[in-house]
Amino acid sequence: MPETRFTHAADPVHRPNRPLRRLLQFLARGLLGALTEMEVEGEENFPKSGPLIMVGNHFSFVDPAVFVSIAPWPMDFIGGAVTPHAPKIVQFIPRLWGYLPVYRGTGSTYALKEADRILKSGGVVGIFPEGGSWAQVLRPARPGAALLTATAGAPLLPVGLTGFPKVFSSLKEGKRAKVRIRIGKPFGPFKIFGSRYERRHQLDKIGDEIMSHIAELIPQEEAGLYSKDPKVREAAKGTEYYPWEGIREGQDHYPAA
Repeated sequence: MPETRFTHAADPVHRPNRPLRRLLQFLARGLLGALTEMEVEGEENFPKSGPLIMVGNHFSFVDPAVFVSIAPWPMDFIGGAVTPHAPKIVQFIPRLWGYLPVYRGTGSTYALKEADRILKSGGVVGIFPEGGSWAQVLRPARPGAALLTATAGAPLLPVGLTGFPKVFSSLKEGKRAKVRIRIGKPFGPFKIFGSRYERRHQLDKIGDEIMSHIAELIPQEEAGLYSKDPKVREAAKGTEYYPWEGIREGQDHYPAA
């Protein structure tokens, strides 16, 4: 098992078990193929190697497994150390994989520094810029993905995931959900400069560009504030609220599932 400790007091030791990851990737591909009717588009857009930041919309707790199943190379993840929306029966799987834990509502210093190191050594990092899967429309990005592309000089690969929140409800009805994965073209990297205020403003603009690229790969009714449909954008107002604003994850306060 990968040695990744999940503590607030000390940095985790990130030593992924690569043979175990290969096995989990094989299992993820098989399970998704068996449990869904899956369509994949744009596989030719996968670069041959890193550095690369793989980004996508996050509407379901199965999204990391989807990334693992379609990726042609090994990858690391940045993800929430606490997963209140995932069933307890599957919460051990990310720990088996060995990921970089983030406590929402904090600066995520360890995870970002380790991801930066991985990218600068030619690795691939997966991150869901929205910072959680509590909504079913696209929301603004948290600054992590934008900061990584700027500090590590790594391009981004956008991925649109459609239909995955219906996987298990469909199985209960004896059906396989129709799901779609669209892989866009790599873009970036970006740079930031100037004062702290200027850099933060630039990170927000990069984040918006990241989400706009993802929005092009999903149905416009799910693109929220980034939809081309003004009615969808109007209906999505308020979804930019970040449930962990001012709250450190790990406390007894979580947004509704």
